[in-house]
Amino acid sequence: MASSMADAAAWPELEAAERERRRELVLPGAAAEARIRAGGGRLPPRLLALPLLQALELSGCGALRELGPGLAAALPALRTLVLRGNGLGPAGLGAPEGPGLGGPLPALRVLDLSGNGLETLPAALGGALEPAGPCAAGGAPAFPQLRSLNLTGNRLRELGPGLARAAPQLQTLLLSGNRLNALPGGLLPPGASGLFPLLSQLEAANNGLQELGSAIANLPALKILNVSNNELSEIPAELADCPKLKEVNLRGNKLKDKRLEKMVNSCQAKSILEYLRVGGRGGGKGKGKPDNFDKEESKKKKRDKRQKKDSGDGELDKLEEVNKLMIKILHIAENPAPVVVKVSPNIKEVRPYIVCCVVKGMNLNQGNALKRFLSAQIKLHDDICEKRTAATIATHDLQLIKGPLLYDAQPPNELKVMPLGRKEIKAKDLVRQLQLEAEQQRKQKKRQNVSGLHKYLQLLDGKENYPCLVDAEGVVISFPPITNSERTKIRKTTCELFLEVTSGTSLQICKDVMDTLILKMAELNKFTLENKEEESVSDGESDVTSERVNSNPSQNAEQKTSPLTVEQVRVVDVDGNLKVLYPSKTDLTLVSSLLTIIR
Repeated sequence: MASSMADAAAWPELEAAERERRRELVLPGAAAEARIRAGGGRLPPRLLALPLLQALELSGCGALRELGPGLAAALPALRTLVLRGNGLGPAGLGAPEGPGLGGPLPALRVLDLSGNGLETLPAALGGALEPAGPCAAGGAPAFPQLRSLNLTGNRLRELGPGLARAAPQLQTLLLSGNRLNALPGGLLPPGASGLFPLLSQLEAANNGLQELGSAIANLPALKILNVSNNELSEIPAELADCPKLKEVNLRGNKLKDKRLEKMVNSCQAKSILEYLRVGGRGGGKGKGKPDNFDKEESKKKKRDKRQKKDSGDGELDKLEEVNKLMIKILHIAENPAPVVVKVSPNIKEVRPYIVCCVVKGMNLNQGNALKRFLSAQIKLHDDICEKRTAATIATHDLQLIKGPLLYDAQPPNELKVMPLGRKEIKAKDLVRQLQLEAEQQRKQKKRQNVSGLHKYLQLLDGKENYPCLVDAEGVVISFPPITNSERTKIRKTTCELFLEVTSGTSLQICKDVMDTLILKMAELNKFTLENKEEESVSDGESDVTSERVNSNPSQNAEQKTSPLTVEQVRVVDVDGNLKVLYPSKTDLTLVSSLLTIIR
């Protein structure tokens, strides 16, 4: 009895959750650190007295070393389990030969174990050579409803052979930042088919991958593959046999086929797959070439090069360089009024990463330029931003913003926003409305799985505070990952844009998305200028606005011919210490092959 009272006193959050019969619970990692350490590095026993719990998150607690027994049996309704950035070590989920995680979790849909120190997976996730218990051959899967598994930032060298049996409905598997040397490897043996019928997203960037096996073709639903920054030298032609593959990231690998490497660095996913499909020298189907093929091809290239030089065609390379898209970087030191974004400490546990910049010279006034730009932003959200779950883009009219800006986190009941196309509303009420709309959409389309809208709404589940970007007058201009503000909405007359990319995953994804966005803006601007569509004013704009746009022909002409200017924006903490400067000297490398950058 005394022990129970002591536990309640030590964990008032759990006492309140039990009393209020809560279905969601977020335990702040920093606040729980000392109590977890005092409890032997395990989850508190009182947590097991919450059988109605559907979502549990405890992140950023280095003292959490293991889960302890009984979790699965005590929380049968658990649908979301987030244990990101803790101290779970090699046996933190249980020994590979044991049940791990306390046994099967039949209702679990999302499992996030990123940023720990896991070296092996428990048997419940197929980590044992002979999967034990329920996921053994002929038994029921341990995680029959699991849709998303995030193992990013651990120490995994291999995945157990039983993961496909343990989680047959898996759609998203995130493995970046581990120590894997082969993919699919034991995850998907050669010749195996039907093991992951729904897996649409597979990420294994920043590992030590030396081989991408031909078994990758046995993933019929694969749409996104990211194996960037590994040690791959060849890409199997079988990759082109994935029928739904739309996004492929192979950057940061030293490929033997230099033509393929150039295509990879140019982000031409469709061209990459077509090149592999017709037997490009990436491996796979291309292996049927004669032994002296490379030598003969090398001779042919030298002959062609000499011919080009003799005929003057060597000037084509210079012409290509001249025709590359151009952007100019305006450094902080050269800018009399640079934009600064301050980051509040409150944001750390909510959505910690943000990258910003200013782009000037964008022509949105001609024809359908604005519509094309907004469509491009939607496509980036669907692709590289992974339906806004990895990162979110927000674009604003710089003239409507009062700096400096503050990136903060505020209680949902207090945070007021004016969403695009809507009236001012509390953030909590807006999220509730969107959840109802998303559910109605799911029912109308008769889907069993959640939509993209559902997915990014789930990022706010259980959060005590919501992220927001606020200007100097207290106006909320952005509520990521949900919406921009109607107050700073870009229009046809906008030519100075403030760009923002936020993420709860990593700073690098923010930079990658921003790189891609700037490239897309340069492409769209060039297209607009080359096609010379008639300038038009959007509905509702006054004649005065029209005159302001067109009254200075020389200024407009300069805008149409000069490159886009990207102004650096500093992100600092509340004491003014620099956190991020974008674009820095190391940024825009992702798209450097397509841009000429004037610094």
